Parts: sequence; structure tokens; C-alpha cells
Amino acid sequence: MLAAVTSMSDKVNRADEVPKKGDVIDHAWRPLSKQPLPAGRPRSWYISHNRRLKAMRLAIALLDSGSFSPDQATNENIRHTAEVIGVHRPSDATCRMVRRLMAAQR
Repeated sequence: MLAAVTSMSDKVNRADEVPKKGDVIDHAWRPLSKQPLPAGRPRSWYISHNRRLKAMRLAIALLDSGSFSPDQATNENIRHTAEVIGVHRPSDATCRMVRRLMAAQR
């Protein structure tokens, strides 16, 4: 009986693990493990990199919520989506970047 409980808890722990780089992703809602950013770049690179990541997260959330065109993505709509998904309030520049990502050709 104890062996069955132990093996069951091992399965639960393995299912809750965050996938590592190179692992097969079978559940899209689990985030990948975070990797440290490369050292030695100028501060402006890190700022723009993080802004691009935030814009991608917001664009994906807007697309998932049914806003499929940049016209539907107003600053207020983007900022409301940021509150819903738990991201800090985006600036006007980030909102413009979200609209550009949504308008990009696929």
C-alpha cells in the first residue's frame, strides 16, 4: 500500500515539473523554465528584450480572447488584458508594439 502511494506521489510531482529546454511540451499552459539572460549587453538591449516579451504575451492573450485585429486592440483593451493575465500596466510604446505584432503577416 505504501509503495502505491509513493509511486502515485512521484507521478504527481513529475507532472507538476516545469519543462526544461529541449523537452517535449505536452501542456501549453505550463511555462518553460526561465533561462538567465546573456551578460554583457547594454541596458537598452535588456529593456527592449523584456518589452518584446511582454508585447508577445499580451498579443497572445488578446488573440485568445477574440481580438483578432489591431483595430480592436485599443490601449484600454490592452491594459485591461494586462490586468487579467497579471502583467504590469504596459506603456504606450508597448501597446503600439502589441498592435504591430497583431498586424504582422502570418
